[in-house]
Amino acid sequence: MSIRVIDAVLEINPSAVISVSDNNIDSIQWLNGTTPISKADIEAKMVELQTEYDNNKYQRDRAVAYPSIGDQLDMIYHAGQGGDVFQKAIKAIKDKYPKE
Repeated sequence: MSIRVIDAVLEINPSAVISVSDNNIDSIQWLNGTTPISKADIEAKMVELQTEYDNNKYQRDRAVAYPSIGDQLDMIYHAGQGGDVFQKAIKAIKDKYPKE
């Protein structure tokens, strides 16, 4: 995923009102009296957000790999007091997609 100009602007100023064409930073129109943000600040925020997104890939991978909440609860219920099946299933996913 590539971070959009609008995402960076709204991270800096959540109440900003802008128009931007084709994700082109040079096409920003500042609307409704929104104070313009420098191009350098927007670009720096875009790099920061992209780095954060890239560094959290393991979280996105885990989220789709985990069993549904219903399946997790079913594992816990059928395992009784031990819970080994549930713990092993979750651990396998965490091992496959470790924090970096």
